[in-house]
Amino acid sequence: MTDARRSLAFSLLWRAAYRFLRLIDPMVRLSWARGALGITVDLRVHGRHSGRERAVLLGLLTVNGNEYVGHPNGDADWVRNLEAAGSATVVWPLGGRRVVRAQRLPDGSERDAVIMATARQQPFPGNLLYRVSRRHILARGAYFRLEPAEQ
Repeated sequence: MTDARRSLAFSLLWRAAYRFLRLIDPMVRLSWARGALGITVDLRVHGRHSGRERAVLLGLLTVNGNEYVGHPNGDADWVRNLEAAGSATVVWPLGGRRVVRAQRLPDGSERDAVIMATARQQPFPGNLLYRVSRRHILARGAYFRLEPAEQ
């Protein structure tokens, strides 16, 4: 399989996976609220067009003491919203919230390290999907470093 066909296949696979997650979101949120989804947090960011707060469940990755979020397919809606807003609120399932600034990672060693750590930190079965599509994610993924916002 050529690299272009492989990239298209993984792009479609990730789109299908995220569509499925949107369908079962109410059930996923129940599990999340009980603290049963490992590294998953609720990222709340204002929409770039509507200004309304949008919520998305994401894996909060930790690498070298820094926190990151990302999307394996690149510029999803929440990615574009976060980039436009520059900040978001991270909400943990069992309480607690924190306003953060988000800095999109350019191609380079920090971004690559985060992508490599994703497969180790994501719960099953996501970890397997991240492993098999690592080359695709290195080429297309969009990742952000989160830092505490100045109050």
